[in-house]
Amino acid sequence: MTSRVRRVSVPTDTSAPGGATNAYLLDGDDGVVLVDPAARTDALDTAVADRGVDHVTVTHAHPDHVGGVAHYAAETGATVWARRGREARFESATDVAPDRTFAEGECVSGLSVLDTPGHAPDHVAFETPAGVVAGDLVMATGSVAVAAPEGDMRAYLVALRRLLARDPERLYPGHGPVVDDPRATLHRLYDHRLDRERQIQRAVRKGASSVDSVVDAAYDRDLSGVRALAAATVRAHLDKLAVEGRVRFDPETGSVAPS
Repeated sequence: MTSRVRRVSVPTDTSAPGGATNAYLLDGDDGVVLVDPAARTDALDTAVADRGVDHVTVTHAHPDHVGGVAHYAAETGATVWARRGREARFESATDVAPDRTFAEGECVSGLSVLDTPGHAPDHVAFETPAGVVAGDLVMATGSVAVAAPEGDMRAYLVALRRLLARDPERLYPGHGPVVDDPRATLHRLYDHRLDRERQIQRAVRKGASSVDSVVDAAYDRDLSGVRALAAATVRAHLDKLAVEGRVRFDPETGSVAPS
């Protein structure tokens, strides 16, 4: 299998910096794979026409990654793939029933599938000879949203560790530029989450007793416009800490206490 990867930036309604999602065309064993066609655009139309597309799939079924699935599947006659066990979620997001499904360790046209939940429960990555198409597992700068109730912080940290162990040459993220320093980036993202976790634990030990009060104590910047996301992120951290027995957290009431 060759290792040609073409990235096409697609403007989308996304909260990610830059307001765009990366679609990728990847050379596989059995034709070209289109990953994360977020919307139909002239640039993506041209790329698809140049390369042809034999398979269409997504890293996860968030709206800013799936908007072009139906169009490009119909336009090219490509085989549509979804994560096995998540077919209903995929069809609800794309209005397309998958033709085939995959699971961890299987392949889409020779591209190995890696389960990488955390940002979303159905999140996967695709391993190519050139590197890993990582969706919203990583970003070159900033951090990835892991927001309750869908976000699972424990799973996200495991996914980062799994990718570190595979030591990819490059990471091709769902948003922003290609990551040419995967190990440094994965360590940065992992350490950021552990730093935030320590801030949250410290806030609880000092008496923060609700999600809102934890947010106030754990963030030292202006949260105008992103407070709801910060609160959902704190909830994801508290869920993890509660499972590990390090805090007590009632997700129904939002109450928090030291364990």
